[in-house]
Amino acid sequence: MGDRLEPYRVLLASRMRAQMQYRASFVTDILGTVGVGVAEFAEVWVIFHNVDVLGGLDFTAALLVFALSNIAFSLADLFVGHLDTLPTYIRAGQVDAFYVRPLPLLAQLVTSDLSLRRIGRLSVALLALTVALATADIAWTPAVVALLVLTVVSGTAIFSALFTAAGGLQFFLVDGAEFTNSFTYGGAYSAQQSQQVFPGPLRIFWTFVVPTAFVAYLPAVSILELPGDRLAPLWLAWCTPLAAVLSWTVAGLCWRAGTRHYQGAGG
Repeated sequence: MGDRLEPYRVLLASRMRAQMQYRASFVTDILGTVGVGVAEFAEVWVIFHNVDVLGGLDFTAALLVFALSNIAFSLADLFVGHLDTLPTYIRAGQVDAFYVRPLPLLAQLVTSDLSLRRIGRLSVALLALTVALATADIAWTPAVVALLVLTVVSGTAIFSALFTAAGGLQFFLVDGAEFTNSFTYGGAYSAQQSQQVFPGPLRIFWTFVVPTAFVAYLPAVSILELPGDRLAPLWLAWCTPLAAVLSWTVAGLCWRAGTRHYQGAGG
């Protein structure tokens, strides 16, 4: 098992060393992603500076939702977010080069660009999570801790599945980045909102079709013991791992269909 993983470790280590070689550029990139995280937090702060409760959440609850969703998205973006550049490889005919290498195509694309600059946004989300957990009225039990851990792991898996599914669809929609981005980045935005601010059809869509409600909102409401959404009972928060498995099932099918559809640079 260790020998099989060695090529991946070598690739990832080389990518990390290459990014940190130019320190000024590396620090600038991290500060840029920190700015993105701060800007998104500022949106939450401005809203709750003007209202006390929105969508059944007060500022502390909204901060917990924001933190959980951004941690999951930042980790997924760090590991597989660069799959949204796949159309560049397809148009340039560079995908063919990956097929002559011994590693699977998806593994090569994932390890081709581990962008450490994205940890800036992750640091903002971790700080927000620390503040939210410290200020929220939470009855700490082993179940709450377990749900918190499951949420981070499963939420990251859900967003990773969305990126992978979008990558698979890019083999059909080479110039359709706007369509796939609506599920990845649009899903990231919806995940950091209270689902009660959306009309019924959208709440159903973001819960049972593209399950971003499982990333942060449902677990946060369950942890804080809030009433939640009548369309999604609190016990659904424990189904977050199931949502991740189903998301990866769909992502795997999309990726399989896309790679089988691709016929090479020569058409």
